[in-house]
Amino acid sequence: MNKNTKVLALKYRPQTFDDLIGQDVVAETISNSIKANKVPNAYLFTGIRGIGKTTTARIVAKSLNCSNGIDNLCKNELCENCTAIANSNHIDVLEMDAASKTGVDDVRDLIEFSRYGPTTAKYKIFIIDEVHMLSKQAFNALLKTLEEPPEYLKFIFATTEIKKIPITVVSRCQRFDLSRIKSLELFNFIKEIKVKENGNASDDVLKLIVKISEGSVRDALSLLDRALLTLDKDRELDLTSAQKIFGYFDKSQLISLFELIFEGKEKQVLNIYREIYNQGVEPKIFINDFLELLYYFKNIESLNIEGTNFSLNDEEFNRIQAISGKVNSETLILFWQFTIKTLEELDIVSNQHLSMEMFLIRLIHLKGIKKVLNIDNEEVPEQRESINHTRPLQKKEDDDLFGIKDKAETIGQMKNIVQEKDIKIKDNKEIELQTKLINSFDNLLEVCSSKKEIKLKYELEKNVNLVSFENKRIEISFNEDLDKDFIKDLSLKLYEWTSERWIITLSKTKGQPSKKEEEINLKKELIEAVKKSQIYNDILQKFPDAELIDVRPKEDESKND
Repeated sequence: MNKNTKVLALKYRPQTFDDLIGQDVVAETISNSIKANKVPNAYLFTGIRGIGKTTTARIVAKSLNCSNGIDNLCKNELCENCTAIANSNHIDVLEMDAASKTGVDDVRDLIEFSRYGPTTAKYKIFIIDEVHMLSKQAFNALLKTLEEPPEYLKFIFATTEIKKIPITVVSRCQRFDLSRIKSLELFNFIKEIKVKENGNASDDVLKLIVKISEGSVRDALSLLDRALLTLDKDRELDLTSAQKIFGYFDKSQLISLFELIFEGKEKQVLNIYREIYNQGVEPKIFINDFLELLYYFKNIESLNIEGTNFSLNDEEFNRIQAISGKVNSETLILFWQFTIKTLEELDIVSNQHLSMEMFLIRLIHLKGIKKVLNIDNEEVPEQRESINHTRPLQKKEDDDLFGIKDKAETIGQMKNIVQEKDIKIKDNKEIELQTKLINSFDNLLEVCSSKKEIKLKYELEKNVNLVSFENKRIEISFNEDLDKDFIKDLSLKLYEWTSERWIITLSKTKGQPSKKEEEINLKKELIEAVKKSQIYNDILQKFPDAELIDVRPKEDESKND
């Protein structure tokens, strides 16, 4: 295959340790160990996608088997071994994809093959990519050979999910964690490649590519490849065109939208969002960028332009800095929590576009929430008397979150704080009294309802059969659907509610039917009773195929009079 026809990620794949970017410590450590002839039995490379795990594995294989030795490693003119390894056809360097060969039989074949020494090279090397995909039995079969392999045999593993590899395997390897590539380093790298390819793209486009790739070299090269092929050679690809190509939008639109939210301009907010949506931006991408912008608004004072990973240009940075001073931190944190909740809702909503519009409308109203004054119990009588009077909500200029008056203010009167405290104390006393009167199974269900312990109530009603209920002692039997943590959860809640310890025992006796079973049995009895009635028989004579499936008691007509 002609090198010029390759995609950029393959064409500019590093061939030596000097070509690697962002992994200087790893490259130096491995190089020194080979020079000192202290080569481990197995290497383990881990990290995110596209940062050079498999590439580093091949460079290690070249360093171990290069005909010129590690000190004179081939760079331009490759020796026979380095050429074969680069082309993945060396007889002594076997590359295996664990995603497609996961079984113990594949590993046994590998071990059988390892019994024979290298043919043309110094070492026989097994490179296993995505090693976490191997089965448990396959890992176990590999352990002995991995710990005490022949002198000529070396293993090199690569994985994106280190936690899925058994610790017994990890402990037998020399582990290297490859880091994400820093933004500036990746920017300079793809800029050099753009020049070599005679590409015509602005620096802002390259910065956008760096941001989208999230530290992955392969992702960055794939995006650059796409960008350079989009337009003619005589036209420069600008940021606006690149954003359309990659499905991203101008941050200044989002900053303007954020500003309009605080001004309460609902129509303009929706118009900007619809423009962004019409550019092909998916709701999840939009909301993730919205979260990123919230982060910058909250932390802009502790950041600098270079520290934003090319997410913001100078103008955007200055706009955020100017606006952030007018918005308090509590509002931004509230927005953050609300946005995270909306992100979860997108998975269960069929029309995500409408959901996003409602999200923005809710934010406009959410920002109008004011902080209610908290009054201590020890306040002086004069203060209490002055607050006791019910009065319309008065809004100070300092209370506005954005320095702009809200379009709508609260109309009517609000409950005074003393009233709300009295109601709260009364409710608490009722709940406290209720919890002290847990002297039956039905009482327990009522308390679960009042305390909003829905899951606990569900288990009690459906999966528990009561055997006995005495003074702080409950004996039950249960079915196979009962939650495994039910006993622990019920004990903790009873202690929390009554401040006394309860004894909950399990019985072999069947016990009373569960509440759910009682409902089912009652319905069956009602249905059977109705089937014996003359009205039902009359209906069957006229409609022989009719089937009675439910019975509901007749409402008392006197209540409607």
